[in-house]
Amino acid sequence: MAKVGKTRKWTFSLTLIVALAGATMLGGFYGNRLFGSPMQGDLHKRLKEYTDLLSAVTAWSAEDVGSDKFVYSSVDGMLRTLDPHSSFLEPKEYSEMQDRQKGTFYGLGILVTKRNDQVTVITPLEGTPAARLGIRAGDVISEVEGVATEDLALDEVVKRLKGPKGTTVNIKIMRVGLKEPIPLSIIRAAIPTNSISNVLMLRPGVGYIRIKDFTSTTVRELDEAEVKLKEGGMKKLILDLRQNPGGLLDAAVGVSDHFLDKGQMIVYTKGRTSDSAQEFLAPGKHEKIDVPVVVLVNRGSASASEIVAGAIQDHDRGLVVGETSWGKGLVQSVYTLQYGAGLALTTSKYFTPAGRNIQRDYSSFYDYYVADDSTESSPEAPLSERQQFKTATGRVVYGGGGITPDFVVKPPQLTRTTQLLEVRSAIFNYAVEYAAKHPNLTKDVAVSTAILEEFMQYAASNDIAPIEEIRQAMAKADDRTYVERALKAEIVAAKYGFDASYPYRLQGDTQVEKALELFPEAQKLAALAADMRARGGDGLSGNAAAQAAQAAPKSN
Repeated sequence: MAKVGKTRKWTFSLTLIVALAGATMLGGFYGNRLFGSPMQGDLHKRLKEYTDLLSAVTAWSAEDVGSDKFVYSSVDGMLRTLDPHSSFLEPKEYSEMQDRQKGTFYGLGILVTKRNDQVTVITPLEGTPAARLGIRAGDVISEVEGVATEDLALDEVVKRLKGPKGTTVNIKIMRVGLKEPIPLSIIRAAIPTNSISNVLMLRPGVGYIRIKDFTSTTVRELDEAEVKLKEGGMKKLILDLRQNPGGLLDAAVGVSDHFLDKGQMIVYTKGRTSDSAQEFLAPGKHEKIDVPVVVLVNRGSASASEIVAGAIQDHDRGLVVGETSWGKGLVQSVYTLQYGAGLALTTSKYFTPAGRNIQRDYSSFYDYYVADDSTESSPEAPLSERQQFKTATGRVVYGGGGITPDFVVKPPQLTRTTQLLEVRSAIFNYAVEYAAKHPNLTKDVAVSTAILEEFMQYAASNDIAPIEEIRQAMAKADDRTYVERALKAEIVAAKYGFDASYPYRLQGDTQVEKALELFPEAQKLAALAADMRARGGDGLSGNAAAQAAQAAPKSN
């Protein structure tokens, strides 16, 4: 049996995708806490049964799978009896997680995806080896070190592109407009993995920050973003946490500290054991972003992003807009095991300052992962059936899993045909070809009726959908607006890079538009909450957190 390494224990929030995609702090606790105590009789018998069974399967199974696979599979089965987020990390998975935690890796500096079985560049990252050599969006990486990529999994291609700093990787790329592949030799360099993907002024006075996950660099990046936006005249802020799967608890605390007063509750934890109960207060270490704030969340917002949104909402520091977040409020402690493996074990649950349990019900793992808008925690669920809590100023907010927005705004429902144009890469591919044919285009390029018609013909000729269906879809206002906006953004991205295209991607975003309307209300709410604190009347101060803990729901 593997022993737990003698390293310090850390507790943090995990992401939903691959369970640990955004985690950045490791740990373990002393072996005698897990395995050093005398085994009770029943446990000893069960372990004896297990080892006998393992020996029999290893010796007599029809195929020699390997004892490591048998053990790992049995551990996975054991953890599935607990909750959706306790997980065992095989040595390779654990090593990859540790690499992500460093905030840097060595490679070329490109974002890639698989489109039509081709490894396609989404965008080169500014200042990286790939950008300096002129790799463009839409380029197809056809070979890596003489090996064709068409039949390789994307993860395998990425693994081959990465390597030690200063080493060389040889690739071939196919580019629109060129018949022959272009051979390139690229020296790998340190590539920063940014947590904040976009920082810009949406319009005069309105800043925008998108945090895509919470890592060890998030707080530093937020400090830099704050300086940049204040220099640009920021008087209001949209904090976009949509599709943010979570990450480090320390990062969530640091981000929240930018918006709350020193000593205000950010989140607290409760579990089965007494040492699992912890309170996390704003440390007051960071310069406050003291402007009206609106936070955007959706179903893809989870874990650490829910902590930040919940703290801002409960303290009435700002308003929350969008869709009910995922509802991932289980706290994992990660333990370093012998032989390079790791264990992420749920040890407690997160509660917002008002006492809301962030975790959604997981009595059915199937419903937990495939739940849609018909689920209890969806915005459409009757609020009268959900547990109510009070914010600092006495506003009602709702439990039941996740963070329910103050203003529920759903994106427009697009037709199936329009969705096919997106997922089958028709918009992306057309934009790459258009940019190649128009080398002098500027960011002011407009998607005219002629361009839209050409695109429709292009999509039909590439068997995305029949031309009649495409025309029917474009006759709908929401679909036409979406495609025109996406075409402009992808054309700009193909010529100037993804960052340059991002403002155009936000144009017409219904959740962003609602946020822009709400700044006066967010400002009044924050001022009222600050006045109540000044007079000692904050509904969440004093022993409110402890009282909320007593009233917190006891569900999963």
